[in-house]
Amino acid sequence: MTASRLFLLVMVLLLGAQPVYALLPEAVDGEPLPSLAPMLERTTPAVVNIATTGRVQIRENPLLDDPFFRRFFDLPDRPRERQTQSLGSGVIVDAGSGLILTNHHVINRAEQISVTLADGREFDATVVGSDPDTDVAVIRIDGEDLTALPLADSDALRVGDFVVAIGNPFGLGQTVTSGIVSALGRSGLRMGGYEDFIQTDASINPGNSGGALVNLRGELVGINTAILSPAGGNIGIGFAIPSNMAMAITEQLVEYGEVSRGQLGISVQDLTPALAEAFGLDTRTGVVITQVVPESPAEQAGLRTGDVVLRVDGRPVRHATELRNMIGLLRVGQSVELELRRNGERHTVRATVDTRESAQVDGASLSPRLAGAKFSYTELQTRDGRQQRLQVDTVDAGSAAARAGLRRGDVVLSVNRQNVHDAEAFRRAAQGQRELLLHIQRGSGAMFLLLR
Repeated sequence: MTASRLFLLVMVLLLGAQPVYALLPEAVDGEPLPSLAPMLERTTPAVVNIATTGRVQIRENPLLDDPFFRRFFDLPDRPRERQTQSLGSGVIVDAGSGLILTNHHVINRAEQISVTLADGREFDATVVGSDPDTDVAVIRIDGEDLTALPLADSDALRVGDFVVAIGNPFGLGQTVTSGIVSALGRSGLRMGGYEDFIQTDASINPGNSGGALVNLRGELVGINTAILSPAGGNIGIGFAIPSNMAMAITEQLVEYGEVSRGQLGISVQDLTPALAEAFGLDTRTGVVITQVVPESPAEQAGLRTGDVVLRVDGRPVRHATELRNMIGLLRVGQSVELELRRNGERHTVRATVDTRESAQVDGASLSPRLAGAKFSYTELQTRDGRQQRLQVDTVDAGSAAARAGLRRGDVVLSVNRQNVHDAEAFRRAAQGQRELLLHIQRGSGAMFLLLR
């Protein structure tokens, strides 16, 4: 049948007086019409709805946070509690063990987790482990005749591949939407510590979090996580955690209950065409090491500032974020092989990923005013790329650092108006000074602290 004859047939059916939807042909020239239904019949039983309840502490009036106000009016120092409820989705990845993959933010602070399967069965779930840095969590149910999704290699995804999102948007129940892969390797969205998102235009809405992003074979390629929307609804920009990253985290959560994340002790930035020319390189892909932490695994392995990392364990490295994710997904104690260019020559270096604590800095060694604080190295996104900074790991209650106003998570930007990237630079800026003026980043804002 020619295209024109098929068009006329469809128009006749649409213009008929009787309802015509049931009259549409099941096949054209003996070929069945394309449909995702067969794939979805195999896939949807593995996607679950998740409902959680929990409690958060609240104060109705900010004056109640003032201890003098409470003492004056003889008010009890007990904040009120409010019950919270949330809805999300999950994916069964191990039917025999009842393991379900979802987002950390779906089950965070939940006291009770209820899982509803596509066939209507309900189960109480327990948390196996959760990782806020990647927004991945694993929960477990005790059920029989479960269906698990097969896994795809998310590294093989290409922009333009067709994908299908399955989840529980707005609590409506299981819903299926379709689209394509719009982009790969999205980062800088400030959704977590490790970002390597798949961007898709398949409709994702609140409640889809933790649900499945599958290819047309019904294989899991991602975990739907977030949307970019000024109004909170879908505008065609959704993000999913690649299945390879999610499963790497799942393995650690199942085995240890947490992620033992290490570091090499380097700061890096993307290799731009201008930098490639300056370094005399004939390649345009790679990552430049901008700083090596003293006594870190990187220094012990012989890495140097100015080295250009080309491959990690044989996998090409294109962006600084990609390298950070590769290292961040390795377990502490694992060795990693880095292929790099140094002064125009190729080198291969093997390093061992170590714990963050191995590079911890005692606050007292920086200044007596910071006694009681522990610092570690982190990376901060700046206009010039990701740069190494000192971050507060812990602050002992009642210590000099606590009295100075430091909090866990504070990132030191400068000391006495001098940019500092490591402990040695901090000491030089503080040496012989009667006061310390710290410029710190706290959350999404920044502030100055004056220590006397």
